Amino acid sequence: MKLVIATNNKNKLKEIKEIISDMRLTGKIEVLSLTDFPKSPEVVEDGATLEENAIKKAREISKITGLTALADDTGLEVDELNGEPGVYSARFAGEQCSYEDNNKKLLSLLSGVPESRRTAKFRCVIAVVVPSGKTYTVEGAMKGKIAAQPEGKNGFGYDPLFTPEGQNKTFAQLFAEEKNKISHRSAALKKSEKILLEISGNS
Repeated sequence: MKLVIATNNKNKLKEIKEIISDMRLTGKIEVLSLTDFPKSPEVVEDGATLEENAIKKAREISKITGLTALADDTGLEVDELNGEPGVYSARFAGEQCSYEDNNKKLLSLLSGVPESRRTAKFRCVIAVVVPSGKTYTVEGAMKGKIAAQPEGKNGFGYDPLFTPEGQNKTFAQLFAEEKNKISHRSAALKKSEKILLEISGNS
């Protein structure tokens, strides 16, 4: 079965492919990206929730390609900020902002906030849509804390600031293999494994 990963984010695509390669899907599913479909449009993520965005992306790409599509939308929810940036995580510092811009804004808003109140969680919602339009969603989460300053060079997004529960390093200080074993995206993808196997007839 061919599976299209509905994202133009190269970092996210790389991470999804790495996680899938360690699952039972190897050899049963051919993973394609939007670069295989150069005429596919940019899907506007204007949903009010992570779920809405993930479903919209997967539905539009499945419709355009005629294949099963998988999309994820991920948000960082900081308790001190009442769950922000949440669904706006990618554009927290404004449209066309960089990862660094987002991290700087987050640190600014948490300036002076003690470690005990810097709790947060990453939430990843994955939507899988088959050509008939049938839609499946799963969710993965990882609790942690926001560091006082960026640490580490690996990963992307808020990884330099997010210290996962049970670790004394940020996601950006972990090797990809270490992060992929415990991350919110990994948890969500592992939940989607059974769905994908059933769809492909390999359950």
